[in-house]
Amino acid sequence: MTEKKEVILTKEKLEKLEDELEYLKTKKRPEMAEKIKIARSFGDLSENADYDEAKNEQGEVESRIMKIEDMIRNAKTIEVDENSDTVGVGNTVCLYDEEFEEDVEYKIVGTAESNPLEGYISNESPVGEAIIGHKINDRVEVETPNGKMYFVIKNIK
Repeated sequence: MTEKKEVILTKEKLEKLEDELEYLKTKKRPEMAEKIKIARSFGDLSENADYDEAKNEQGEVESRIMKIEDMIRNAKTIEVDENSDTVGVGNTVCLYDEEFEEDVEYKIVGTAESNPLEGYISNESPVGEAIIGHKINDRVEVETPNGKMYFVIKNIK
């Protein structure tokens, strides 16, 4: 049996996942069962698009439930040290991007929470991995698929 990879989550994300799981199990699952029951009443299942759609939706809901349960089971919640002077998972970091000559702000999260378009980058991403453990005013080199980038850490929250 393979060992499951630990899922790094903030306390807020873990709570959101628990809420979503509760909703899916108590509201969405019964809703899907009712949809299937109604679709069955329409007759011949071999040509029943409503039935096929309801079964597909049910499969998606069950898949999401299993994924969330797996994430929660393997979750490691992180505690953010508000007074830390080094970058770690859970910190929001203001960086000066030397190439574009602008400030960028990222929250360092686990891969399950990563959403770069909203400023949440994974601790396993090139930028996240490169800045973890560094301090304010450190100049950090980041190896990316498009070449090297350089950032200066301006602030850690």
